[in-house]
Order: sequence, then structure tokens, then C-alpha cells
Amino acid sequence: MKALSRVILAAVAALLVAPPAGAEDGPLSGEVTAVSVMPSPGRAEVVVNVHGTVDVKDFVLDNPARLVLDVVGARLSAGASRYDGINRGGVRNLRYNQYRADVVRIVLELDAAKNYKVTREGDAIRISFGADRSFASWSSTTPGDLTPPAPRAMADARPAAQRSEVSLPDEAPAREPQGEPRITVTWDRASIGDVVAGFAAFSGKTIILGKDIKGEVTAEIKNQPWPQAFAAILAAQGLTAQEMPGGIIRVDAPSTLAALDSTEPLETAVVRVNYKQADSLAKTVESIVTKGRGRVIADRGSNALVITDTHSHIGQVTDFVRGLDVRTPQISIQAKIIFVDRTDLQQLGLRYDIGSRSQFFNKLVQRPDPTKTDGTTYAPGINIIDLGGNSLSAIGNADATVQQSALDLVFSTALGGFSLTSFLSALETVQLSDVQAEPLITTLDNRQADILVGDEIPLRVVDASAQSSGTGTAVPRSTVQFKETGIRLTVTPHVTNNRQILMELKTERSNVQTLAAADLGFTINKQTSTNQLLVGDGETSVIGGLTVTTVTKSRSGIPLLSGLPIVGKLFSFSSDQENRRDLIILVTPRIVDDGISTP
Repeated sequence: MKALSRVILAAVAALLVAPPAGAEDGPLSGEVTAVSVMPSPGRAEVVVNVHGTVDVKDFVLDNPARLVLDVVGARLSAGASRYDGINRGGVRNLRYNQYRADVVRIVLELDAAKNYKVTREGDAIRISFGADRSFASWSSTTPGDLTPPAPRAMADARPAAQRSEVSLPDEAPAREPQGEPRITVTWDRASIGDVVAGFAAFSGKTIILGKDIKGEVTAEIKNQPWPQAFAAILAAQGLTAQEMPGGIIRVDAPSTLAALDSTEPLETAVVRVNYKQADSLAKTVESIVTKGRGRVIADRGSNALVITDTHSHIGQVTDFVRGLDVRTPQISIQAKIIFVDRTDLQQLGLRYDIGSRSQFFNKLVQRPDPTKTDGTTYAPGINIIDLGGNSLSAIGNADATVQQSALDLVFSTALGGFSLTSFLSALETVQLSDVQAEPLITTLDNRQADILVGDEIPLRVVDASAQSSGTGTAVPRSTVQFKETGIRLTVTPHVTNNRQILMELKTERSNVQTLAAADLGFTINKQTSTNQLLVGDGETSVIGGLTVTTVTKSRSGIPLLSGLPIVGKLFSFSSDQENRRDLIILVTPRIVDDGISTP
């Protein structure tokens, strides 16, 4: 494919025009009498005054931008006058001469490539294009000091009907990185051999047409790069081009070229790979070798590729491998994971216990058994009831307890034959967890890297559907699985052409939390971030930020009394809990080496 593209670029580089069919030698009936540069509203016009029957061909060249006009079938009778060098509507210079015995060539040097239009109006040929300002006109009828150049003729002893004349540009078309020379040409039933010969003469390439290739070309190409024009002409004729070693171009039917390739001898080359793994390149290289004949084998011991292909193609394959085997920069990525977990808890509760000497609920305050003198108390929940009289006992907010209270106040008082005991419990807890991790990892360009700092936690998994052997009864079985927890960073970096770093990042922080229900054990708290970002060398970027706040409020108390304003808090239990989690992830990539990629 690389050879074919070079062929097409080389073969269409200098498209040229064949003289019109049916042209015969004899006295010329046309002549060019004058050349002028004239202004018109918003445009500039180059006017070529002609007399008699002539034909016009035009094409463009680059470096510098030039517009070439060939007046075919004419001789130059205009007076010789040197252009004064003034930029008129973009025309910096103008030259004209008798290019061949029957061709007058006018060359316009432009300050930039322009879209132009060629028209014929009676005895005037007009070339017009846009101009941003007006200017004074110029004409060759003004006397000058330039002696007309001697005409250049191309002699051919063959009959005119068998001749194919090729107009070579007065200056060789330059091959610029900006683009290929453009061509404007018309063929009317020209033979494919003449067309190919014209391309060869224009491009300076050696183009060989296959045996028994015949056909006529009728086409018009207007201001197009010659590689595309040449490829289009060949495709229309069912032909293709292939460049041989040394630069010779073969034009033939695709099947014929494929048959010639099948008879070409094979060669084998060993290409050592320096910066890549040979087996990772093998599949890519296999895609460009000659189908059915070429093959690629990766040798891990020497980290080399053993390539077999045709003589004309193996050099391109080895060049392709060396283009892939380049030294890539190393990137150091430092991430910073900041995780803050804060929990605020406030609990406040009042409980009451009232009873007589002989009747009470032995739940909040354990009282001695009045029937015993040794001070024995009853277990909580056992009630002593006096059947001989009427007594009152009660418990308020007995089940609303403060977990691990920091303050417990107990107050007892006697109210007649009853005792009243009140319990005040209060708790305020602040739990703060601040985790800051800074994993650092270095890897090659386009290579994934992974770092984990943490633990493997064994987790017991119970399978209740398992069947025990022999008994037929379902007996739960448990297995142990290991779960990785901790700080993890996975990154695939790529250095761009402007020395920025494109990264695919995944960061993760996880930890194990034990559940109150002991048998099923654990929960895993996890914070992850997966994204792509473009960062400059040494710059720090925030790739993740998350704040989660959870507020839980609860209240329990004595009906009606707990709802009273102001005094309702004396008959209720309240719990306020706020949990706040903040996560920030920062990343800073740096290119470690000098960044020079050498094959």
C-alpha cells in the first residue's frame, strides 16, 4: 500500500496535455498579438489577444504559485516587453514566449494560489480571478527592453497522426510538502499509451505500460492535483500502478500485477525489536505482508521478527517495523486520595421509675425483697404485688436507652408511701477518620500500570443450598473467599505531540467494616473514580470530588407528655446523628525522560 501511494503520487505529479486529436502539421493560422493585465470591479483580468483558430490549455504549478496558459496552434507576434514587477491583483510577474513551434506559453507568477476562470470572447482569451484592490493596467504593447526568447521546438519525423506531443513546463514542478502540482487538461479519444506517456514526461518518472493494454481516454480535469487525476484515469480504465525497486512504475491490470508478484522470489529478513515485544507486533506486521505469500514469526528468545516476503515488498515491511519500534517516554503518575469520614452523635434521655414498698417493677431499679431479711433482690422483670391493698407503680421510657452514655444522673425522692426515681443519660460522640494516600507509579507510554496498597480480607461465604453427601439433607456449607481492600491506582498514559499527557485513570479506596450481626460478618466501604483526562506535564488536576452528608434524628417518649412544649423533653428520649464523608482525588503526571523518540 505504501508503494502504491508513492506510485500514484509520483505518476500524477506533472500532468500534461496532449495536443488535440486530429492536429496536423502545416502553416499556423493563429497568432498571439498582445498580453495585458487589466482591472475590473473586484477582480483582475489577464487578457491574451489572439487572431485565428487556436486552442487553450491551462494548469497550475506550486512553489511559487504559477498559472500556465498554453495557446496551441499559434505563433507569437506580440511585441517583446518586460513586466515591470508591480503586483497587480496578485500577479507579481508575467512571462510569455514561443514555447514550441505551435505553442505560445504565458506564465503568471502569483502571490498565492487562486481560483480562476478562463473564457474565450471573440479574439480575446480572458483569465480572471478575485482582487482586493484596484491597480493600473499593463500591456505588452508598451515598448520594453526584453529581447524575445528563441522558440523551442520539438521535432518528430513520424506522421502527425501517430505523434503524441508532450508540453513540458518551462520550470520543473516542485514537490512541496504543502501539496502536489495541479493540472487542467482535456482528452478527446486519446490513447491510454499517450496519456501515460504524458504523465511520464510531466513527472519525470519512468512509467511502463503493460503489454496489450489498449483503450481511449475522453475526460476533462480542471485544476486538480495530478496524483488524484492519474489514479482516476487508471481506475476508469480498470488499471492500477505499482512502483518497483528503483522507482520504475508498472501500469497494468490488477490481476496481471498480482500474477507477476506470485512469480517474484521470496526473501527472509530478521528485524531485531528494541523497545517493543516482538510477539505484540507480529499481528500488526502480518496485515501488510503480501497475502498468500508473506509471513511473520516472532522469536521471543532474541525478541526479533522473522519476516518472509517478496523482494520488492520486504524492504517496505522492514521499514514499517522500524517505524513501530520507537523509544517511548516514561510517565510518572502521582495520585493523592483524601478521604475524611466524620460522625457526630448526640443522645439525651430521661427515664422514670415509681413504686411502693410492696409493689414495683423490678426493671430500672432493683429493690430488695421485703419478705426477706438478707437483702436478696429479684432479677429484672419480676414484680412484687401487694394483694392486700391498692398500690401504684410505673416505668417511663424504660426501653429508650443511651448507648454507652457518658453521663448518668439518678435522682430519688419519696412521695408519701411511694418512691420516685428519675434517670438522666447523656452522650455526645465525635468520630473522625482522615485517610490520605499518595500512590506513585511509573510506566511506559501506552502501557497500563496498576498499584495496590492494602490487604486481602478472608470472607466466609455460606451456601445454604448445598447437599450433604449420603444423607440427602441440605446442610449449609461455607467457603472462604479473599477480597482485596486498600488503595488502588490503575492508569494507562499517553504522551501527545504537544507534550501533554492523556490518561485513563481508575482510583479506588476500600475498607472492611464489621457488621453487628456477627455471623455474616462484613461490609466493604468503597470509593472509586474512573475517567479520562488531558493534563500538562507536571500539572495537578482534580479528578474527583464527593461530599455525602447523612443526618438521622429520632425521638421516643411518653404519649401526650412528650409532645408538650418546653416540658416535653422531660418525658422523651432524643438522638441526633450526622455523618459527613468527603473524598478528593488529585493526580499529577510527569514525563520522566527527555521525550526524544528514536528508532
